[in-house]
Amino acid sequence: MAICYPDRVEPISLYLHIPFCIQRCGYCDFNTYAGMKKFLPAYTSALANEIKRVSLASNERLPVHTVFFGGGTPSLLSIRQLESILETIHECFDLAPDAEISMEANPGTLSLDWLMTARTLGVNRLSYGVQSSLDKELALLGRIHNQSDVIHSIDWAHSAGFDNLNLDLIFGLPIQSLADWQQTVQWAVDLHPQHLSLYNLTIEEGTPLESQINSGELPRPEDDLAADMYEWAMDHLSTVGMDQYEISNWSMPGKECRHNLQYWLGLPYLGFGAGAHGFAEGIRTENVPTIIDYIDRSGRQGEVPFPRTSTNLRTTTIDEKTQIEEFMMVGLRLVKQGVSRQRFQERFGINLDEVYGKTITRLIGVGLLEWGGDERDTLRLTRRGCFLGNQVFAEFLG
Repeated sequence: MAICYPDRVEPISLYLHIPFCIQRCGYCDFNTYAGMKKFLPAYTSALANEIKRVSLASNERLPVHTVFFGGGTPSLLSIRQLESILETIHECFDLAPDAEISMEANPGTLSLDWLMTARTLGVNRLSYGVQSSLDKELALLGRIHNQSDVIHSIDWAHSAGFDNLNLDLIFGLPIQSLADWQQTVQWAVDLHPQHLSLYNLTIEEGTPLESQINSGELPRPEDDLAADMYEWAMDHLSTVGMDQYEISNWSMPGKECRHNLQYWLGLPYLGFGAGAHGFAEGIRTENVPTIIDYIDRSGRQGEVPFPRTSTNLRTTTIDEKTQIEEFMMVGLRLVKQGVSRQRFQERFGINLDEVYGKTITRLIGVGLLEWGGDERDTLRLTRRGCFLGNQVFAEFLG
Protein backbone atom coordinates (compact mmCIF):
# COMPACT_ATOMS: atom_id res chain seq x y z
CA MET A 1 0.00 0.00 0.00
CA ALA A 2 1.67 3.21 -1.15
CA ILE A 3 1.17 6.50 0.66
CA CYS A 4 0.94 9.48 -1.67
CA TYR A 5 2.66 12.20 0.32
CA PRO A 6 1.26 15.64 -0.55
CA ASP A 7 4.20 17.53 1.01
CA ARG A 8 5.71 18.96 -2.15
CA VAL A 9 2.37 19.58 -3.88
CA GLU A 10 0.21 21.14 -1.18
CA PRO A 11 1.47 24.31 0.53
CA ILE A 12 2.85 23.68 3.99
CA SER A 13 2.18 25.43 7.28
CA LEU A 14 4.58 26.80 9.86
CA TYR A 15 4.06 26.65 13.62
CA LEU A 16 6.29 28.80 15.84
CA HIS A 17 6.23 28.14 19.57
CA ILE A 18 6.83 31.11 21.88
CA PRO A 19 6.95 29.45 25.34
CA PHE A 20 7.19 32.62 27.46
CA CYS A 21 4.51 33.65 29.95
CA ILE A 22 4.21 36.32 32.63
CA GLN A 23 2.84 33.61 34.93
CA ARG A 24 1.66 30.05 34.42
CA CYS A 25 -2.07 29.45 34.75
CA GLY A 26 -3.20 26.94 37.36
CA TYR A 27 -4.68 24.52 34.81
CA CYS A 28 -1.88 24.69 32.22
CA ASP A 29 0.49 21.84 31.36
CA PHE A 30 1.67 23.32 28.05
CA ASN A 31 5.36 23.77 27.38
CA THR A 32 5.56 27.27 28.83
CA TYR A 33 7.84 29.10 31.26
CA ALA A 34 7.37 32.14 33.48
CA GLY A 35 10.14 34.49 34.55
CA MET A 36 12.29 33.79 31.49
CA LYS A 37 11.60 36.92 29.44
CA LYS A 38 15.27 37.97 29.53
CA PHE A 39 15.99 35.09 27.14
CA LEU A 40 13.62 36.38 24.45
CA PRO A 41 16.35 38.07 22.33
CA ALA A 42 18.50 34.91 22.26
CA TYR A 43 15.41 32.78 21.66
CA THR A 44 14.38 34.92 18.69
CA SER A 45 17.83 34.44 17.15
CA ALA A 46 17.67 30.69 17.78
CA LEU A 47 14.26 30.54 16.12
CA ALA A 48 15.64 32.30 13.04
CA ASN A 49 18.56 29.85 12.93
CA GLU A 50 16.23 26.85 13.00
CA ILE A 51 14.01 28.28 10.26
CA LYS A 52 17.02 28.92 8.03
CA ARG A 53 18.49 25.47 8.52
CA VAL A 54 15.26 23.64 7.77
CA SER A 55 14.66 25.70 4.63
CA LEU A 56 18.22 25.06 3.40
CA ALA A 57 17.87 21.33 4.03
CA SER A 58 14.73 21.19 1.87
CA ASN A 59 16.77 22.15 -1.23
CA GLU A 60 13.88 24.25 -2.54
CA ARG A 61 11.80 27.24 -1.51
CA LEU A 62 8.76 25.60 -0.04
CA PRO A 63 5.34 27.22 -0.51
CA VAL A 64 3.76 28.32 2.77
CA HIS A 65 0.14 29.37 3.19
CA THR A 66 -0.31 29.62 6.97
CA VAL A 67 1.89 30.71 9.86
CA PHE A 68 0.84 30.33 13.50
CA PHE A 69 2.55 31.90 16.51
CA GLY A 70 1.49 29.82 19.52
CA GLY A 71 2.51 29.63 23.13
CA GLY A 72 2.93 30.55 25.77
CA THR A 73 2.27 34.18 25.08
CA PRO A 74 3.53 35.24 21.63
CA SER A 75 2.31 38.78 22.30
CA LEU A 76 5.28 39.12 24.69
CA LEU A 77 7.51 39.41 21.62
CA SER A 78 8.70 42.93 20.98
CA ILE A 79 7.76 44.39 17.64
CA ARG A 80 11.39 44.20 16.54
CA GLN A 81 11.55 40.51 17.49
CA LEU A 82 8.31 39.79 15.64
CA GLU A 83 9.57 41.67 12.60
CA SER A 84 12.84 39.70 12.64
CA ILE A 85 11.02 36.36 12.68
CA LEU A 86 8.68 37.36 9.85
CA GLU A 87 11.60 38.67 7.78
CA THR A 88 13.30 35.29 8.17
CA ILE A 89 10.16 33.46 7.03
CA HIS A 90 9.91 35.68 3.93
CA GLU A 91 13.58 35.09 3.23
CA CYS A 92 13.38 31.31 3.51
CA PHE A 93 9.95 30.36 2.14
CA ASP A 94 7.53 31.34 -0.61
CA LEU A 95 4.87 32.89 1.60
CA ALA A 96 1.56 33.16 -0.25
CA PRO A 97 0.28 36.71 -0.76
CA ASP A 98 -2.94 35.77 1.03
CA ALA A 99 -1.23 33.72 3.75
CA GLU A 100 -3.05 33.45 7.06
CA ILE A 101 -0.67 34.67 9.78
CA SER A 102 -2.16 33.98 13.19
CA MET A 103 -0.97 34.99 16.61
CA GLU A 104 -2.16 33.86 20.01
CA ALA A 105 -2.34 36.74 22.46
CA ASN A 106 -3.38 37.28 26.04
CA PRO A 107 -5.56 40.37 26.58
CA GLY A 108 -3.46 41.52 29.55
CA THR A 109 -0.30 41.83 27.43
CA LEU A 110 -1.43 44.06 24.56
CA SER A 111 -1.42 47.70 23.51
CA LEU A 112 -2.96 49.51 20.57
CA ASP A 113 0.48 50.48 19.22
CA TRP A 114 1.71 46.88 19.33
CA LEU A 115 -1.37 45.61 17.50
CA MET A 116 -1.21 48.32 14.84
CA THR A 117 2.42 47.54 14.07
CA ALA A 118 1.84 43.78 14.10
CA ARG A 119 -0.96 44.25 11.58
CA THR A 120 1.35 46.33 9.37
CA LEU A 121 3.93 43.53 9.50
CA GLY A 122 1.40 41.06 8.11
CA VAL A 123 -0.25 39.43 11.12
CA ASN A 124 -3.89 39.17 10.05
CA ARG A 125 -5.54 36.83 12.57
CA LEU A 126 -5.61 37.05 16.36
CA SER A 127 -6.55 34.34 18.83
CA TYR A 128 -7.28 35.73 22.28
CA GLY A 129 -7.05 33.48 25.32
CA VAL A 130 -10.20 34.91 26.92
CA GLN A 131 -11.44 31.72 28.67
CA SER A 132 -14.30 33.39 30.59
CA SER A 133 -16.29 36.60 30.91
CA LEU A 134 -16.48 36.26 34.69
CA ASP A 135 -13.67 37.66 36.81
CA LYS A 136 -14.22 34.99 39.48
CA GLU A 137 -13.53 32.27 36.92
CA LEU A 138 -10.53 34.11 35.51
CA ALA A 139 -9.08 34.32 39.02
CA LEU A 140 -9.66 30.61 39.55
CA LEU A 141 -7.79 29.86 36.33
CA GLY A 142 -4.91 32.17 37.23
CA ARG A 143 -5.39 34.47 34.25
CA ILE A 144 -3.73 37.89 34.44
CA HIS A 145 -6.56 39.74 32.69
CA ASN A 146 -10.12 40.68 33.57
CA GLN A 147 -13.26 41.28 31.54
CA SER A 148 -12.39 44.93 30.90
CA ASP A 149 -8.99 43.95 29.49
CA VAL A 150 -10.71 41.73 26.94
CA ILE A 151 -13.05 44.49 25.78
CA HIS A 152 -10.16 46.96 25.44
CA SER A 153 -8.07 44.40 23.53
CA ILE A 154 -10.88 43.70 21.09
CA ASP A 155 -11.49 47.41 20.54
CA TRP A 156 -7.77 47.89 19.88
CA ALA A 157 -7.75 44.95 17.44
CA HIS A 158 -10.56 46.49 15.45
CA SER A 159 -8.85 49.90 15.49
CA ALA A 160 -5.66 48.23 14.21
CA GLY A 161 -7.52 46.75 11.25
CA PHE A 162 -7.99 43.13 12.34
CA ASP A 163 -11.14 41.54 10.96
CA ASN A 164 -10.35 37.92 11.82
CA LEU A 165 -10.53 37.38 15.56
CA ASN A 166 -10.86 34.17 17.58
CA LEU A 167 -11.80 33.94 21.25
CA ASP A 168 -10.87 30.86 23.30
CA LEU A 169 -13.39 29.92 26.00
CA ILE A 170 -13.29 27.10 28.59
CA PHE A 171 -16.25 25.21 30.01
CA GLY A 172 -16.56 22.55 32.68
CA LEU A 173 -14.82 24.60 35.38
CA PRO A 174 -15.10 23.46 39.04
CA ILE A 175 -17.32 26.37 40.16
CA GLN A 176 -19.08 27.02 36.84
CA SER A 177 -22.84 26.70 36.51
CA LEU A 178 -24.73 26.30 33.24
CA ALA A 179 -25.99 29.88 33.65
CA ASP A 180 -22.41 31.12 34.09
CA TRP A 181 -21.38 29.38 30.87
CA GLN A 182 -24.36 30.73 28.97
CA GLN A 183 -23.48 34.23 30.14
CA THR A 184 -19.88 33.85 28.93
CA VAL A 185 -20.87 32.53 25.51
CA GLN A 186 -23.48 35.22 24.91
CA TRP A 187 -21.05 37.90 26.09
CA ALA A 188 -18.49 36.58 23.63
CA VAL A 189 -21.03 36.51 20.79
CA ASP A 190 -21.96 40.12 21.52
CA LEU A 191 -18.30 41.08 20.94
CA HIS A 192 -18.75 39.91 17.30
CA PRO A 193 -15.70 37.67 16.85
CA GLN A 194 -15.33 35.77 13.59
CA HIS A 195 -14.34 32.56 15.37
CA LEU A 196 -14.85 30.83 18.71
CA SER A 197 -12.92 27.89 20.18
CA LEU A 198 -14.69 26.17 23.08
CA TYR A 199 -12.65 23.75 25.16
CA ASN A 200 -13.73 21.39 27.90
CA LEU A 201 -11.39 21.84 30.85
CA THR A 202 -9.01 18.94 31.34
CA ILE A 203 -7.59 18.43 34.82
CA GLU A 204 -3.94 17.85 33.97
CA GLU A 205 -1.71 15.82 36.26
CA GLY A 206 0.71 17.85 38.33
CA THR A 207 -1.02 21.21 37.89
CA PRO A 208 -2.05 23.46 40.81
CA LEU A 209 -5.68 23.02 39.78
CA GLU A 210 -5.39 19.25 40.17
CA SER A 211 -3.97 19.74 43.66
CA GLN A 212 -6.84 22.05 44.63
CA ILE A 213 -9.38 19.49 43.45
CA ASN A 214 -7.66 16.51 45.08
CA SER A 215 -7.43 18.39 48.38
CA GLY A 216 -11.12 19.25 48.33
CA GLU A 217 -10.49 22.97 48.02
CA LEU A 218 -12.42 22.93 44.75
CA PRO A 219 -15.16 20.52 43.61
CA ARG A 220 -14.39 18.09 40.80
CA PRO A 221 -16.13 19.16 37.56
CA GLU A 222 -19.20 17.16 36.59
CA ASP A 223 -19.01 15.42 33.21
CA ASP A 224 -22.78 15.53 32.69
CA LEU A 225 -22.88 19.26 33.35
CA ALA A 226 -20.01 19.84 30.92
CA ALA A 227 -21.93 17.87 28.29
CA ASP A 228 -24.98 20.10 28.89
CA MET A 229 -22.77 23.18 28.42
CA TYR A 230 -21.38 21.83 25.17
CA GLU A 231 -24.80 20.91 23.82
CA TRP A 232 -26.24 24.30 24.71
CA ALA A 233 -23.36 26.03 22.89
CA MET A 234 -23.90 23.86 19.81
CA ASP A 235 -27.54 24.89 19.63
CA HIS A 236 -27.07 28.53 20.56
CA LEU A 237 -24.19 29.32 18.23
CA SER A 238 -26.08 27.88 15.27
CA THR A 239 -28.81 30.48 15.88
CA VAL A 240 -26.34 33.39 15.64
CA GLY A 241 -24.84 32.33 12.31
CA MET A 242 -21.73 30.52 13.56
CA ASP A 243 -20.98 27.20 11.89
CA GLN A 244 -19.48 24.31 13.86
CA TYR A 245 -16.86 23.00 11.47
CA GLU A 246 -14.78 21.06 14.03
CA ILE A 247 -15.57 19.45 17.37
CA SER A 248 -14.37 22.47 19.37
CA ASN A 249 -14.48 25.25 16.78
CA TRP A 250 -17.14 27.56 15.33
CA SER A 251 -16.75 30.31 12.76
CA MET A 252 -18.61 32.77 10.64
CA PRO A 253 -18.76 31.72 6.96
CA GLY A 254 -15.29 31.70 5.39
CA LYS A 255 -13.48 32.40 8.67
CA GLU A 256 -12.37 28.88 9.57
CA CYS A 257 -8.82 28.66 10.90
CA ARG A 258 -6.85 27.61 7.83
CA HIS A 259 -3.82 26.70 9.90
CA ASN A 260 -5.67 24.25 12.11
CA LEU A 261 -7.35 22.76 9.04
CA GLN A 262 -3.84 21.79 7.92
CA TYR A 263 -3.56 19.56 10.99
CA TRP A 264 -7.05 18.11 10.69
CA LEU A 265 -6.58 17.29 7.00
CA GLY A 266 -3.33 15.47 7.75
CA LEU A 267 -1.23 17.88 5.66
CA PRO A 268 2.43 18.75 6.33
CA TYR A 269 3.61 21.40 8.75
CA LEU A 270 6.95 22.43 10.19
CA GLY A 271 7.30 23.19 13.90
CA PHE A 272 9.87 25.69 15.15
CA GLY A 273 10.78 26.60 18.72
CA ALA A 274 11.21 24.86 22.07
CA GLY A 275 8.95 21.83 22.32
CA ALA A 276 7.43 22.39 18.87
CA HIS A 277 6.20 19.42 16.83
CA GLY A 278 6.19 19.06 13.06
CA PHE A 279 5.18 16.50 10.45
CA ALA A 280 6.54 16.37 6.90
CA GLU A 281 7.50 13.64 4.45
CA GLY A 282 6.32 10.95 6.83
CA ILE A 283 8.57 12.15 9.65
CA ARG A 284 7.39 13.60 12.95
CA THR A 285 9.78 15.97 14.67
CA GLU A 286 9.77 17.08 18.30
CA ASN A 287 12.10 19.77 19.61
CA VAL A 288 13.81 19.89 22.98
CA PRO A 289 11.36 21.45 25.46
CA THR A 290 13.41 23.90 27.50
CA ILE A 291 14.34 27.40 26.39
CA ILE A 292 18.01 27.09 27.39
CA ASP A 293 18.52 23.74 25.65
CA TYR A 294 16.79 25.03 22.55
CA ILE A 295 19.00 28.12 22.35
CA ASP A 296 22.11 25.97 22.90
CA ARG A 297 21.22 23.38 20.27
CA SER A 298 20.27 25.99 17.72
CA GLY A 299 23.89 27.21 17.72
CA ARG A 300 25.37 23.81 16.95
CA GLN A 301 27.03 23.29 13.60
CA GLY A 302 26.39 20.51 11.12
CA GLU A 303 23.74 19.60 8.60
CA VAL A 304 20.92 17.12 9.05
CA PRO A 305 18.42 15.97 6.40
CA PHE A 306 15.04 17.66 5.98
CA PRO A 307 12.87 18.09 8.02
CA ARG A 308 15.23 17.38 10.95
CA THR A 309 17.30 20.01 12.80
CA SER A 310 19.88 20.13 15.57
CA THR A 311 17.12 21.29 17.94
CA ASN A 312 15.19 18.02 17.69
CA LEU A 313 14.75 15.96 20.83
CA ARG A 314 13.54 13.06 18.69
CA THR A 315 12.35 12.28 15.19
CA THR A 316 10.07 9.41 14.27
CA THR A 317 9.33 7.91 10.89
CA ILE A 318 5.59 7.26 10.86
CA ASP A 319 4.64 3.98 9.21
CA GLU A 320 1.73 3.54 6.82
CA LYS A 321 -0.60 2.02 9.38
CA THR A 322 -0.06 4.83 11.90
CA GLN A 323 -0.53 7.53 9.27
CA ILE A 324 -3.84 6.01 8.25
CA GLU A 325 -5.02 5.82 11.87
CA GLU A 326 -4.03 9.43 12.53
CA PHE A 327 -5.64 10.57 9.28
CA MET A 328 -8.94 9.10 10.45
CA MET A 329 -8.68 10.53 13.97
CA VAL A 330 -7.94 14.10 12.94
CA GLY A 331 -10.20 14.03 9.88
CA LEU A 332 -13.23 12.93 11.85
CA ARG A 333 -12.82 15.99 14.08
CA LEU A 334 -14.16 17.96 11.11
CA VAL A 335 -17.82 17.50 11.89
CA LYS A 336 -19.08 18.48 8.43
CA GLN A 337 -16.16 17.81 6.13
CA GLY A 338 -15.22 14.53 7.76
CA VAL A 339 -13.22 11.97 5.77
CA SER A 340 -14.19 11.39 2.17
CA ARG A 341 -13.62 8.14 0.32
CA GLN A 342 -11.96 10.11 -2.49
CA ARG A 343 -9.49 11.94 -0.24
CA PHE A 344 -8.60 8.70 1.54
CA GLN A 345 -8.03 6.93 -1.80
CA GLU A 346 -5.88 9.78 -3.14
CA ARG A 347 -3.76 9.92 0.00
CA PHE A 348 -3.18 6.22 0.62
CA GLY A 349 -3.96 4.47 -2.65
CA ILE A 350 -6.56 2.16 -1.11
CA ASN A 351 -10.31 2.21 -0.58
CA LEU A 352 -11.56 3.42 2.81
CA ASP A 353 -14.05 0.55 3.06
CA GLU A 354 -11.33 -2.03 2.48
CA VAL A 355 -9.49 -0.83 5.57
CA TYR A 356 -12.32 0.11 7.93
CA GLY A 357 -15.54 -1.26 6.43
CA LYS A 358 -16.56 -3.34 9.45
CA THR A 359 -15.66 -0.60 11.93
CA ILE A 360 -17.61 2.00 9.97
CA THR A 361 -20.68 -0.23 9.70
CA ARG A 362 -20.62 -0.88 13.44
CA LEU A 363 -20.26 2.79 14.39
CA ILE A 364 -23.03 3.81 12.00
CA GLY A 365 -25.21 1.13 13.57
CA VAL A 366 -24.84 2.64 17.05
CA GLY A 367 -25.46 6.17 15.80
CA LEU A 368 -21.97 7.63 16.15
CA LEU A 369 -21.04 7.99 12.45
CA GLU A 370 -22.96 8.73 9.29
CA TRP A 371 -22.36 9.16 5.57
CA GLY A 372 -22.91 12.75 4.45
CA GLY A 373 -22.09 15.15 1.65
CA ASP A 374 -23.69 15.59 -1.74
CA GLU A 375 -22.54 12.16 -2.90
CA ARG A 376 -23.04 10.53 0.51
CA ASP A 377 -19.37 9.54 0.45
CA THR A 378 -18.15 11.60 3.42
CA LEU A 379 -17.79 9.81 6.74
CA ARG A 380 -18.49 12.12 9.66
CA LEU A 381 -19.56 12.21 13.30
CA THR A 382 -23.23 12.39 14.16
CA ARG A 383 -24.38 14.88 16.77
CA ARG A 384 -24.16 12.10 19.36
CA GLY A 385 -20.75 11.18 18.03
CA CYS A 386 -19.47 14.68 18.81
CA PHE A 387 -20.04 13.97 22.51
CA LEU A 388 -18.22 10.64 22.30
CA GLY A 389 -15.49 11.62 19.88
CA ASN A 390 -12.62 10.01 21.79
CA GLN A 391 -14.45 6.69 21.86
CA VAL A 392 -15.04 6.90 18.12
CA PHE A 393 -11.40 7.78 17.37
CA ALA A 394 -10.19 4.84 19.47
CA GLU A 395 -12.09 2.48 17.18
CA PHE A 396 -9.69 3.37 14.35
CA LEU A 397 -6.56 2.50 16.31
CA GLY A 398 -4.96 -0.89 15.77
